[in-house]
Amino acid sequence: MNWVEGIGYLGSFLIAVSLTMNNIWRLRWANMIGAAVFTLYGVLISSYPIVLLNGFITAVDIFYLVKMTRTDDYFSMLNVQPDSVFLRKFYDYYKENIHRHSPHFHLNDISDANFVFILRNMIPVGLFVYEPREDGQIFIHLDYVIPDYRDLKNARYLFSVKTDDFREQGYERFVTKSSVDKHQQYLREMGFQPYEDEDELFFKQI
Repeated sequence: MNWVEGIGYLGSFLIAVSLTMNNIWRLRWANMIGAAVFTLYGVLISSYPIVLLNGFITAVDIFYLVKMTRTDDYFSMLNVQPDSVFLRKFYDYYKENIHRHSPHFHLNDISDANFVFILRNMIPVGLFVYEPREDGQIFIHLDYVIPDYRDLKNARYLFSVKTDDFREQGYERFVTKSSVDKHQQYLREMGFQPYEDEDELFFKQI
C-alpha cells in the first residue's frame, strides 16, 4: 500500500466513523473531514466521479455546520419537583449514559436539591441538579446534556447567561465533583478549576 492508497483508506475510515456518531455536530465534522480527504484522494488518482461526489458532500457538511453555528436557539429553564413523573422517565431513559459521565449520581439519593430541565427551543435537552448552600456555594450534583445536543451551547447558556441570576441571589461559586477524565476536561473548558488538595473537586467563580 502506497501513501496515496493510505489517504483513500483514511477518508473511508473517517466517513465510516462519522456514521456511527449520535451527536449531529460531531457527525458533520467527521463526515466533512472524511469527505475532504477522500476528495484529495480522487484528485491524486484522477478519478473525477470521486472528486465530484465527495466535494459535494464536503460542501453540504460545511453549509450545515455554518447554519448550526449561526442559528439562534431559544433557551429557558424549567424547575420540576423531585417526584416529577417526567423527571423519573427522563432519568430512567438516560440513566446508563448519565452514569458514564457522573457515575456517583443516583436520583433516589438526591432529595434536598433543585431539579431543572434546560429547554432548547422548548425541547428538554439537559438536566441540571444543584444544591444551594449557606456558604455562598452552589454544589452541582448533575449537569447532563443528551447526546444529540452536546455542542456546548447549553453549557454556555447555563454558566454564562444565567450566572447573573445566581449572583443576584448571593451565590459566589459553583462547586462539583468528577472522577471521569472526559467530564473533567469538559469542566476545565467551562472555566472550572480543580482544588489544590482534591483532584476530584472543581470550582468556578460566578
